[in-house]
Amino acid sequence: MTTSTQTAKAATVTFPDLRRLVASECASLSGSAVSTVALPTLAVLELHASTTQIAALAFLSQLPNAVVALPAGALSDRYAKRPQMIAADLTAAAGLATIPAAAFAGVLGIGQLYAVAVVLGITKIVHDAAAISYLPMLVEPDQLQHANSRLGAASSVADSAGSNAGAALVGAIGAARSLLADVLSYLVSALLVWRIRTPEPRAPLPVDRRSLAREIGEGLRYVAGQHTIRTVIVALSTLSFGLAIMNTYWAYYLLADLRVSPTAFGVIMGVGGAGSLAGALLAPRIASRIGIGPTIIIGFAVSPLAQVPLLLAGPGIRWQIALAGTLTGQLFWATASGTSQRSLRQILCEPRFQGRMQAASTTMTAGARPLAAATAGALVLLLGVRGTLVVGAALQVVPVALLLFSPVRALRDMPAPPTRAAVPPAREGAS
Repeated sequence: MTTSTQTAKAATVTFPDLRRLVASECASLSGSAVSTVALPTLAVLELHASTTQIAALAFLSQLPNAVVALPAGALSDRYAKRPQMIAADLTAAAGLATIPAAAFAGVLGIGQLYAVAVVLGITKIVHDAAAISYLPMLVEPDQLQHANSRLGAASSVADSAGSNAGAALVGAIGAARSLLADVLSYLVSALLVWRIRTPEPRAPLPVDRRSLAREIGEGLRYVAGQHTIRTVIVALSTLSFGLAIMNTYWAYYLLADLRVSPTAFGVIMGVGGAGSLAGALLAPRIASRIGIGPTIIIGFAVSPLAQVPLLLAGPGIRWQIALAGTLTGQLFWATASGTSQRSLRQILCEPRFQGRMQAASTTMTAGARPLAAATAGALVLLLGVRGTLVVGAALQVVPVALLLFSPVRALRDMPAPPTRAAVPPAREGAS
């Protein structure tokens, strides 16, 4: 295929398919935002879960990140990505639908929430490994940051809308039945991914059953040898650990200790989504103005500072307004930083390692969350909920120091991508 033909094909196929991918991610995220409000409400207020059970639920929901991410990344580099995304969405929809069904039958218990949390965790890993490594196939390298910005902006709108819708649905029809909105969102996401038609590069077929392990090892060695990619992933994993300690009891702290209503809880999250939207939209402009490295570092630095109002908060509407405002600022910089560092990693990574690079990042960042949840469960017995939140906030200072003493600090412009080898497109039936 000639360059002119490729350009023409990109103009007619890639951009509509990018819109479909963005719409798919937004559909799924908006539904998941409903679940983010509904599931804690269901566990805390309706099933009367204890702090130990809350920690166990958080642990199990994050456990697949440590176990499944690396194989999922290798499989996303080996096989066509669209079927993997579709299968993950349909499986998540089926698993989540069992909760309102059990609630209707009067047999819902915390054990079922544990099981569904594991299923949702696995499907999310499989879907995200394929989707994130699929994006660079839909746009040219010089458009990747803008594509990530567009995806982040649309996702922020979906997240904010989903949080507000979740608060309204929980109040109107109850926490269990409101999860049907998330079931529908997964089905819509699968349909939109099915409609994508851009052919994928055909990866070489494995020569034996042991090759998957070798491919995982090859990917890990590749990431370990890329200084900038490695530094960003280590910083992300450290930040993730601190945030995960806090997130284990964040919803519990607001709902039980600060006596925030489920409606106000959803509104706080929804208002914070406005900051995420602004950060996604302005990320390319901010990076152009102050540099890609400072944009990433500032996003990390804002996170521990934003925890101070939460740690000082008490019951009442004024504190709820303060928390919503703080969350808005935190998510603004978190999204601007996240969009920038994700684009940086995608540009620096060779195409054949995209899935495994993302899997390595997921394993180190999200994979640390089960340990963080277990750590939070132990800390709460010694320090209480507020003391546990303090420890999580303090840990978030560490990645800032890591980045300040790394090559990321000196980055101003997005680096040039590695040379991309020509690869044949996959057969349409296999895409």
